[in-house]
Amino acid sequence: MSALSLPLTLLSPSRLTSLLRLPPLARLPGATPVSHPPGALLRAAALELSVLVAHLALYPTGLADERPADEAGPAGPSPGASPCLPLAPPPPVVLLHGFADNRSVFVLLRRALLRDADGTARRRTVVSLNYSPLTCDIRAAAELLGRHVEEVRRRTGADRVDVVGHSLGGLIARYHVQRLGGDAAVRTLVTLGTPHSGTRVARPADVHPIVRQMRPGSPVIEELGRPAPGCRTRFVAVRSDLDQIMVPTSAARLDHPDLRVENVLVTGIGHLALPVHPTVTSLVREALSAPAGQGAGDRAYEVPGGAESAAGTVA
Repeated sequence: MSALSLPLTLLSPSRLTSLLRLPPLARLPGATPVSHPPGALLRAAALELSVLVAHLALYPTGLADERPADEAGPAGPSPGASPCLPLAPPPPVVLLHGFADNRSVFVLLRRALLRDADGTARRRTVVSLNYSPLTCDIRAAAELLGRHVEEVRRRTGADRVDVVGHSLGGLIARYHVQRLGGDAAVRTLVTLGTPHSGTRVARPADVHPIVRQMRPGSPVIEELGRPAPGCRTRFVAVRSDLDQIMVPTSAARLDHPDLRVENVLVTGIGHLALPVHPTVTSLVREALSAPAGQGAGDRAYEVPGGAESAAGTVA
């Protein structure tokens, strides 16, 4: 067994599904949050621990920046398929990690996004970015993200990209889109456990300047609350009801009158599980496959199988 095989086994979708007893995802016309019996809470805690152990093992593999892959045009038709005009590839996806993390957190999500999700031969470009753990300013990190986005657009020839940000990564991406004109280049922004209204967790961590910027009422949070008329980016804000980093958990909800937002609540998992959980992966893939003009609105998800299953609802 290789050094990476154990953590990848711990984080494999089948392992996580078995741990949480997750049946396939189903969309409902409407759903309400479910209560959590002790068994569900224990499974959620076990999942967080499993993800933490596996991620610590994988963390060194993500320290170096990702090397750009050779970009290729649309692949040819599948064997036996009827001849047709080549389809344009879907927009590239840029993945941005959270505080004190690196691109290794997206090892499973990246693999899922590279799969052929829509039954065509289109190839998707997925780029995982690193920013320094010594980064002390969300604004500076957002400017750096903008340069990376432009590089991805130049390399792939794409007009716009999609971005998925976990935790702080989502806040950096939102600042780029909303305050630095990034909406011209970002089609869809999906945030996972991002403190849109600021989090009150771990007050001693305020020694780090970027943590202070994630507090309610900070200048950065206040800037993001200002008007953003004409913003062209579509937002999907995913949050969890057991996220111990978001205090309160509603901090990861995005409410802004000028933004087109879908707020998705996933119940039964914690902060660390958001980038690797099979249900969240399905939500991200679906969000990135939606038409660019799809509007905001309530969308509800529930995992069938009773009260002890993890469920997702839009709140």
